[in-house]
Amino acid sequence: MKRRLGGARAAAYAAGIVALLIVIALSSAGTLQDLEHRAVDARFEVRGTERTDELAVVAIDEQTFSTMDVTWPIRRSLHADMIDRLRAAGARRIVYDVQFTEPSDRPADDLALFDAVAAAPGTVLATGESDAQGGTRVLGGDAQLAEIGARAAGSTFPSDKGGVMRRYSRENAGLESLATVTADSVGRPISTDRFPTDGTALIDFRGPSRTIPTYSFVDVLEGRVDAGKLRNRIIVVGATAPVLQDVHPTSAPGARMMAGPEIQANAIWTALQGNPLRDTPGWVEGAAALALGLLGLGLVALLGPLRALVGAVALGGAYAGAAALAFNAGLVLPVATPLSALGAAVATTALVMIARERAQRAQLARYSAQLEREVRERTAALEDSQLEVVLRLARAAELRDDDTGEHIDRMSSLCGEVARELGQSEEQALMMQHASALHDIGKIGVPDSILLKPGRLTREEFAVMQEHVVAGAELLTGSTSPVLQLAEVVCRSHHEKWDGSGYPSGVAGEAIPLPGRIAAVCDVFDALTHERPYKRAWSVQEACAEIARCSGAHFDPAVAEALLAIMAREHGSLDLSERLAA
Repeated sequence: MKRRLGGARAAAYAAGIVALLIVIALSSAGTLQDLEHRAVDARFEVRGTERTDELAVVAIDEQTFSTMDVTWPIRRSLHADMIDRLRAAGARRIVYDVQFTEPSDRPADDLALFDAVAAAPGTVLATGESDAQGGTRVLGGDAQLAEIGARAAGSTFPSDKGGVMRRYSRENAGLESLATVTADSVGRPISTDRFPTDGTALIDFRGPSRTIPTYSFVDVLEGRVDAGKLRNRIIVVGATAPVLQDVHPTSAPGARMMAGPEIQANAIWTALQGNPLRDTPGWVEGAAALALGLLGLGLVALLGPLRALVGAVALGGAYAGAAALAFNAGLVLPVATPLSALGAAVATTALVMIARERAQRAQLARYSAQLEREVRERTAALEDSQLEVVLRLARAAELRDDDTGEHIDRMSSLCGEVARELGQSEEQALMMQHASALHDIGKIGVPDSILLKPGRLTREEFAVMQEHVVAGAELLTGSTSPVLQLAEVVCRSHHEKWDGSGYPSGVAGEAIPLPGRIAAVCDVFDALTHERPYKRAWSVQEACAEIARCSGAHFDPAVAEALLAIMAREHGSLDLSERLAA
């Protein structure tokens, strides 16, 4: 009996050691790299916010586009004015995270920008393009930049799985990064030995978005920001408006999403401090995993399998706490692999030692299957409830100016059909159908005197009506529901036009999110084909002719073509040569 017990324990410990070695092998192959990245993210979350007064961000945000009534790219003369404004305010260094690689179609504006940079020596200009030797064409090339005391720098970041930006490079294709050039320009160069062998370093994020003081471009340009808030600071200027799609997931705590200029500002702070987060040598990860795994096997021998599991949790918690303290001191200890090794060694050994009989396993399997069925049923019920709430919210807004509320049913159903026609999956099409029902939710805040007016709106009344787009998007913002997140995009962009003449941001072409482009054409088509107090209902033939006429101006040609294809199948061939009177 004793021999059998000893043999069983030996087999259990052997299984634990094998599990430990498998984890180390997986780590060496890079399989656990994503877990290690997430462990770094968690330590940023634990550390929280650490503010800095060395930098500020001037954001080309939605307020800038709406207040100045401009579209992207904004004129270079405005950038010149901004550089002059920052120089006059006493900025320590101006870092421009906007590319000026090619000449614009306004030579006078290009010259104004060149003169402004010349008047602000040390200005750092971002670019994503360089030749093999690190040469650029920014504002005419590096030679001209050198003459006026400016420098070009690389603006791209390496990214991990899922596009997460956690590190910055010393250089890319021979071009030094924005962070290293800026640090060098203010007399705090960073040496190459502060970068690991891959030439990158962890960005020491100060906190979530807007932790570094951020001011709207239009507010700074029009003098509404106290110069004292800009004096002696490194100012990073760049685009943060979500419609420009320069927003990325990062290691920063909180929501983790951050606009490009803010990531640049955090990378610059990191470079100024000499890359305070130091990676440990590669061998440390394997050594820590081996040590924790063997300690876990010791716990099993000392406490028995069940108590050893509790002890392993305590040991893992202690190691994670030590890693968090080391992180705050600037040392990034490996966490995922050592904790995985500890868990694998203890769990494997304990499971082998307390192997259950087949009946118990079958009972557990039946219980798990039943629980899984209940979870699926409750999840389905919850999703149905969420969709019902979405539709009721949409009808609550629609019934204010549509007695039947059928517009949202027709329009959202058509959005789903168009999405399918464009090749989207059934899941994506249904998501589009449900989300588009909320396209006019912002009308809840429009006064009845305007919303229900039978005649043409005045300019002032139309301006109030236009506010329903932003109001609806703000009402939906911040939701964790995928449907409401997509509905926010639809709300904000369904009145944008392909040629950039829409509102609220005046973006054009593919800068308009595809859901907004789909909702735009479906909304107009349904409005044309149904009677309103101020117009008769158009025939499908007439409405299709109008959609075709506005393709390429109001509507995305591909989306308009998809809608017309649907109508052709449902109503037969269409003559689109007709030109309708206004």
